[in-house]
Amino acid sequence: MTSSNAPYILTREEGQAVWFLGTLMLFKATGQETAQTFSLIEQTLPPGFAPPLHVHHAEDEAFYILEGELTFVCGEQRWHAGAGAFIFLPRDIAHGFLVEGSQPARLLQFTVPAGFEQFHAEMGEPAQSLTLPAPTPPDLAKMQALAAKYHFEIVGPPVGPE
Repeated sequence: MTSSNAPYILTREEGQAVWFLGTLMLFKATGQETAQTFSLIEQTLPPGFAPPLHVHHAEDEAFYILEGELTFVCGEQRWHAGAGAFIFLPRDIAHGFLVEGSQPARLLQFTVPAGFEQFHAEMGEPAQSLTLPAPTPPDLAKMQALAAKYHFEIVGPPVGPE
């Protein structure tokens, strides 16, 4: 895969849109555009959304909360985070999060190096609109199969309320 590594601009509604596990992801920067150095995804997550507890072995993640309230868990630490909060989750430590309250959350996910965004694209499907999709049960067998390909492990159930 070659990278363009050329300057570009995207408006708020531009970028590859993917429905992933009941969420909307808008890819703002992928490895294709950044010479594989990082990816940036704007996510809209429904209330109650929580991925399974997992460990990345190939990348670090950071999140910047634009709207909503979330609880993040990383190792033995647990944080409540609202709009304006920044959370760094290093590789090789189990982590997850939960969207709290009755409103969707919007956040930016910054991943270094790039590549993990392709898991979201492969696990999800092209979004038909820039809205949250109808809820559907996750394909856990597909997720487990893709975990090895994208160098992460599912190590526990989703983060729950305290």
